[in-house]
Amino acid sequence: MTINEIQDDIVSEFSEIDDWMDRYGMIIDLGNTLPPIDEKYRNPDHIIEGCQSRVWLNAELTDEGRVHYTADSDAIIVKGIISLLIKVLDNQTPDDILNADLHFIDDIGLSEHLSPTRSNGLLAMLKQMRLYALAFKASQQS
Repeated sequence: MTINEIQDDIVSEFSEIDDWMDRYGMIIDLGNTLPPIDEKYRNPDHIIEGCQSRVWLNAELTDEGRVHYTADSDAIIVKGIISLLIKVLDNQTPDDILNADLHFIDDIGLSEHLSPTRSNGLLAMLKQMRLYALAFKASQQS
């Protein structure tokens, strides 16, 4: 699936729920389905700077030229947020990740329902995911 198709699915899922407490529940549930990150990536090198909670993120380039992300967090809402980002960006090409307009964040109302510190964390997570994609793109060109 393309990034936009995945985003459209997420927007559709969230549009069925009006109450933001229930939407937070969906986000938490999504975080609970996130596969555990390998313990070797639970270290300071993989912590995302700018997040109030601890978030570990790793990315690998597959043989097919797609980026595979794994992550974890010590906060349940944040774990759900990184799960949403992984759901959209995982298994995409570096170019697709770098060129993606992640409209779903605004479309589902997430940005307006996060505290300023969580919004900053969301931006930091997204920035780190894009930095991985940029590094992989550069490595493919050399």
